[in-house]
Amino acid sequence: MPPAKKRTRSHDPAKIRAAVLAQFGNVRQAVHTLTPGQLALPTRLGDWTVRELAAHVTMSVETVSRNLDREEPAKAELTLLDWPFATAARAADIDDGTRRLAEANPDLGALYAATEERLARNLADAPGARLLATRTGALSLADYLVTRTVELVVHTDDLNAAVPGLDIPYDRQALAACTRLLADALAARAPGGSTEVRVPPYAVVQCVEGPRHTRGTPPNVVETDPLTWIRLATGRLAWAEALRDAKVSASGERADLSAHLPLMA
Repeated sequence: MPPAKKRTRSHDPAKIRAAVLAQFGNVRQAVHTLTPGQLALPTRLGDWTVRELAAHVTMSVETVSRNLDREEPAKAELTLLDWPFATAARAADIDDGTRRLAEANPDLGALYAATEERLARNLADAPGARLLATRTGALSLADYLVTRTVELVVHTDDLNAAVPGLDIPYDRQALAACTRLLADALAARAPGGSTEVRVPPYAVVQCVEGPRHTRGTPPNVVETDPLTWIRLATGRLAWAEALRDAKVSASGERADLSAHLPLMA
């Protein structure tokens, strides 16, 4: 069932462009340090190796340049809040494309350099309102770049989880945009005002049907940190596990979000 429509949060286009470039640069620097043994390590993404995951990061960013090269569509087909729910249908294509890309580019350093140079050049003068014909549907460049913060932050976390000690840093604006979009997606999937979900310092949303609170402390509160929220929203972490390990606090009879998660898988 498609999520209920919600008002979309505004994002500063200049900050989002800078965040995408910064986070891609963070990943590029880390990938450059990986040894052949580390590149062969498994990841939590099925049977992808670190090499395949690293190649996929370039693919998720190269789509910006590739879509800018295509003819502009006549009208938008997606809003920013539609995107998290439109990605699952492309999982098989993404898997195939990632494997081909990794096999065709044994020199990941060269692949990252070319991808970054092309992205920076294309973003230099492309207007945010320019529509892109993405595979999930047409949406503006400004909105599509917000989705790239999700791809970059989520896969940065995947790489850090796969390679002990890697510790790729997170650009603050990229982490904030990713957290906010996924929090807003929860509010769209589970509309209502009975539960307050807090992900300090970046997001607070109201969601879940039921009595709406108007003042004071809400009766149902969920609170967690940004990376835990992102892992819950993308299926990297189960709700029950997060509760058990005290990575999330949930108080109130409507504070169980397990029926609404993950948002993306």
